[in-house]
Amino acid sequence: MSSILTNNGAMVALQTLKGVNANLAKTQDQISTGKAVSTAKDNAAVWAISKTMEADVSGFKAISSGLSMAGAAVGTAREGAEDIQKTLGKIRDTIISAQNATSDTDRGKLQNDVVNLRSQIENIVKGSQVNGLNLLDGSAGTVNFLASVDRSAAGTTTSTIAVASQDLSVGNYVAKNIFTTSGTASASGDSAVMSLDAGDTTGVTLTVGGGGDTLAAGDSISIRIGDKEATYTVTDSDAASATPNDVVAVGLKSAIEKLGVPGLAVDYDSGNPGELTIKSGATATTNDLAISARFQNAGSGGLGALGAINVSTAAGATAAMASIETLMKTATDAAAAFGSAGTRIEGQANFISKLTDSLKTGIGALVDADMEEASARLQALQTQQQLGIQSLSIANQAPQSILSLFR
Repeated sequence: MSSILTNNGAMVALQTLKGVNANLAKTQDQISTGKAVSTAKDNAAVWAISKTMEADVSGFKAISSGLSMAGAAVGTAREGAEDIQKTLGKIRDTIISAQNATSDTDRGKLQNDVVNLRSQIENIVKGSQVNGLNLLDGSAGTVNFLASVDRSAAGTTTSTIAVASQDLSVGNYVAKNIFTTSGTASASGDSAVMSLDAGDTTGVTLTVGGGGDTLAAGDSISIRIGDKEATYTVTDSDAASATPNDVVAVGLKSAIEKLGVPGLAVDYDSGNPGELTIKSGATATTNDLAISARFQNAGSGGLGALGAINVSTAAGATAAMASIETLMKTATDAAAAFGSAGTRIEGQANFISKLTDSLKTGIGALVDADMEEASARLQALQTQQQLGIQSLSIANQAPQSILSLFR
């Protein structure tokens, strides 16, 4: 039946043309934005996932910036520690020269060099800071640098890289008359130098507290045997003990034994308060060993014992070797610790960079438009649009044929 009121062909052509136009508009939008999913109405689930991933990318960029600052702070501290180690080496050379000096006048000049080098170390410590963060003066404690944000079904958590500051400051040292020695040894109150010959079963003695001064909580005593070092820090209960020197001596004995020096024996005689005898053991396998002891008071800087070095006398120059070796090891250990932390930060920064790139690739796979496909689709839809318009035009002309029925 022909009708002038209802044109089914035109309606079909019109609906087809509307669909073609809608697809054409979508394709043109993909080409202009470069995205197949640019809004939530395009694909709500994919859009939501992509936005979460984009938030992670933004967060990782901020973490990367933070790691750059962390690397700068740790790198500055490492370089400072290395410079301090080199300066301590110069002080050691000066001490050796003082031991070879023939007069106290010459040693006095060398002592001036020591003082100047100590001031140089102080300046290095103060200057080794980034944006106010100083990892060389011990004031920062342990610094936690944000390393990543970890997402799971339960939510997000953070991971950090902990970097312990190192105390290489030189201030607040207060000397105490702590040590007395016997055997092949010399002592200057707050330090001592001894030599143990291989097979010496008699050994040398070191008496803690023999100098007369009292140890306080937080004071520490370090004993270096060969290339190994043992340290004991006085606790509150030690200081409150009726016989603190005995308690500290026993603690030092235990610390020395844990070093595991072959053929070394340490004896403690309770009849002689605070006295340790260091000797070759029954196996007599110990090589000749240089032994040194150093006192450090509570609250002093990690290199505070530099303040006690005095090479203006022959005895002072000899005793100074006990301190400088330990202080150089302290600086070396600090530089090594910062070097290790710097390597970890650098590795994490590289990982974050690669992870960010991977996330960007994943986001692109979800929302980016396939431009080759979009180009082909555009041409096809443009052709369909032209055909749809022509089809609608033909359908609109159909009612005119009804006029021939009334001629």
